[in-house]
Amino acid sequence: MLSNSKPRSLLHTREITFQGYAREDGLWDIEGHLKDFKTNPFQTSAKVWQPGEAFHDMWVRVTLDKEFVIQDIEAVMDRHPHPECTAVLPPMDSLIGAQLGKGWRKTIDTHLGGIKSCTHLRELLTNLATAAFQSIPGAFFDPNGEKPPLYLGTCKAWDFDGPVVMRVYPQFYQWNKPKS
Repeated sequence: MLSNSKPRSLLHTREITFQGYAREDGLWDIEGHLKDFKTNPFQTSAKVWQPGEAFHDMWVRVTLDKEFVIQDIEAVMDRHPHPECTAVLPPMDSLIGAQLGKGWRKTIDTHLGGIKSCTHLRELLTNLATAAFQSIPGAFFDPNGEKPPLYLGTCKAWDFDGPVVMRVYPQFYQWNKPKS
């Protein structure tokens, strides 16, 4: 928990959630949801938004196979500040066939960067990858295989030279280092 702050007034709240689902057909659905609220009325090109009224309410669902390849994608904007915002939904299909993993942010930028899409949908897609990795069981690691789980070496706790890898995956402790 954060320490107590100086006196202040809340201006804006952004809620982002991700959920992962196993489907009966062997695929996985990962859904992201983003909502924005303000505490004061504010004007956009379309209307005046009231305090507490969501002016962004957006969803993205990707359907993945066990290799994290996008089989299908759907994006919805239940609320958006400008009428033109929904024009970015059809280009989302350009991600079908793309793979979540190394280079995912670059893939998003290539297909949906700049004015081709929406900043907030790109933000959901970027972070949706982590939810996918948390949701899909066994996708990271074959216990009989020779390769480490994909998340090893991606943060301090999962450092190949660190104590967590030494305890949990001793076979990969100091993995890929030259043997002396």
